[in-house]
Amino acid sequence: MRRIFIGDIQGCLEPLDRLLAATGFQAGVDQLHPLGDLVSKGPDSLGVLRRLHDLKAAPVLGNHDLSWLRRGKIEDQPLATWLAAQPVVRVMDDLIMVHAGLHPEWTESDLSKLSDEQINFAVTVRYCTAAGARPKKDWPPPDPPFAPWDAHYSGSKTVVFGHWARRGLVLTDRVIGLDSGCVYGGKLSAWIAEEDRVVQVAGQSQLVD
Repeated sequence: MRRIFIGDIQGCLEPLDRLLAATGFQAGVDQLHPLGDLVSKGPDSLGVLRRLHDLKAAPVLGNHDLSWLRRGKIEDQPLATWLAAQPVVRVMDDLIMVHAGLHPEWTESDLSKLSDEQINFAVTVRYCTAAGARPKKDWPPPDPPFAPWDAHYSGSKTVVFGHWARRGLVLTDRVIGLDSGCVYGGKLSAWIAEEDRVVQVAGQSQLVD
């Protein structure tokens, strides 16, 4: 089994299908792990949800997914139920999946019982201090003591995340960032953990929401 992690899809079904083909994804053999923001902005959010549901993907939720669930924007109730059942964080033996990032003071045991405030941090953070304080704005980049959240990360497991299109692809031994701006005309990116390999396809610039 290969674990294939995919950055923010945001309703872009056609690039998703091309990326799956480019990775050689095999349903029932490989495990698909989208990193949140499956919906919103792109032309076919429901199509993306149907494809991921049919492929038995195991995603985490992003801020746009949570917003769509709160606003009842997913008209297909079985798909809405499936999406609502997904976690904000997935912890594996060697990796942690989260949409945006982790608070510097969280331990791994904290990740199974996040409060609403902590969920908001996990799906929206970009910059913070060593104590987890956040700036009023993320752009332009804030001055010290604010830094990208992963500058303060001290856990032993590699964190795989999305959410930060402006930052783009991030590949270190501590963090893997896969939001490369698909819906803005950038790329849709996948990281195959067992091969330590990145696969990218061209995205599409077709904002609808």
